[in-house]
Amino acid sequence: MKKLLKILGILLIILIAFLAIAYVSLNESMPEGQAGAEADAMAERMLEAVNYSAWEATDNVSWHFRGGHLYEWNKAEKVVTVKWDSHEVILNTNTQTGIVSNGENYSYEEVNNLVQTAISFFNNDSFWLAAPYKVFDPGTERRIVELKDGRTGLMVTYTSGGSTPGDSYVWILDENDRPVAIKMWVQILPIGGLEFSWENYITLASGAMIAQDHLIGGGMNVELTNIK
Repeated sequence: MKKLLKILGILLIILIAFLAIAYVSLNESMPEGQAGAEADAMAERMLEAVNYSAWEATDNVSWHFRGGHLYEWNKAEKVVTVKWDSHEVILNTNTQTGIVSNGENYSYEEVNNLVQTAISFFNNDSFWLAAPYKVFDPGTERRIVELKDGRTGLMVTYTSGGSTPGDSYVWILDENDRPVAIKMWVQILPIGGLEFSWENYITLASGAMIAQDHLIGGGMNVELTNIK
């Protein structure tokens, strides 16, 4: 038993050392940038590149988030149906309140927990769907930043709203001002500056442009499917 504990202790030390090295090598300090008219103009060009006016005119959109969360979002009525496992919750996206289908089968506490879970899911999963359209949301600040690898990006900080106010994102744009990647400094991730691609765009019937794939090194994909 002592030998086993010694081996486990050595493995734990190795794991901690590996995680420390990974943190030091991957973690990036959040860049500082310049706010003002130039940053806002860059954001406006990005919105035009993904057809913001068409997104605003989109009344309904549905999608699957990584195959596990299903959404039917009536943007016009500010109502979204969130489905996962055996649960179905209908949320008012304006008031962040909701009801549970078959709620009579649950206690008050269970209903409240399911509604709060659905709100958290929607706030996160709709960001991967529509984040480029949110750069002028209330409470946002925009700056042009220079990344340590020399690229120029548009940093958007959310000072309020959502589930995690204070998060910052840096958009990397192509030559046509369309987003191709996003770097994140967010509370939910322990490492700052992780970069996800923004690719495999489709055009909705309304004309709005949505990226289906968001890849990070190692093959992980925050994939959206059945978007319509």
